[in-house]
Amino acid sequence: MNFDISQLLDQWEYQPGQVVVRRFIGKDGVEKIQLRVDLGLLQMNSHGRPDGKRPFGHPSLLDYYLAKVKKHALKHDGSEAGFVLKPEDCSKLQLEALQYHHRYICLLQLEDYAAVVRDAERNLKLFDFVEAHTDSEELTWSLQQFRPQVLMIYTRAKATVKLQKEDFSAAIQEIENGIETLRQFYQEHSRQDLLEQSPEIQALQHWLEEVKSRRPLSRREQLEQDLHEAVNKEDYEKAARVRDALRNLKSSD
Repeated sequence: MNFDISQLLDQWEYQPGQVVVRRFIGKDGVEKIQLRVDLGLLQMNSHGRPDGKRPFGHPSLLDYYLAKVKKHALKHDGSEAGFVLKPEDCSKLQLEALQYHHRYICLLQLEDYAAVVRDAERNLKLFDFVEAHTDSEELTWSLQQFRPQVLMIYTRAKATVKLQKEDFSAAIQEIENGIETLRQFYQEHSRQDLLEQSPEIQALQHWLEEVKSRRPLSRREQLEQDLHEAVNKEDYEKAARVRDALRNLKSSD
């Protein structure tokens, strides 16, 4: 067996500062994603756990621990109280979350936004699970500190799906919801210092302004703009026609 991948890398140039990704069907018939990095490449499955493994027979390590919690609750009258993750459990879950992180970054570049939403939601669920089942603030924050970045990517993916359907109103709503969720996160964790300088909030706010500027004007907005322009140009005949059109529009509402 030849372990040297130099020929493969020579045919696929690494580009610093760029996410260089490709998707293909492997010899096992499973769709895979490759990410070119400076010293080689990362390969992952497009679906399921990125490394293709099934920890303890479950689709993912998170699913394994969810099953453990359910089993615990069955033994304790439906209560999850008393189930506590050990530090090593949290470390393993964090490593698994990193696999999904690599994949949704690749999926974002591949413009597979529905899959980005899927993987981002999954990691957010993992963060919540760890927070609910550890008594260590340090362990909780070790994962929650990444929530803003995941929320930003999650928001961008959800809004882009709406934009692809030319539903600007829904896209704007998704972005505004994402910004508000980020604000609530910082407030709940008493991190007002981070709230004021959050690059994720700033990035979404700039994108929100861009999307709003691209949104097609409604009939009413177009007439109001035409009226403003006509008055500024002292074209009172046109202004009168536009006012009549606006009155007719209001009466039909």
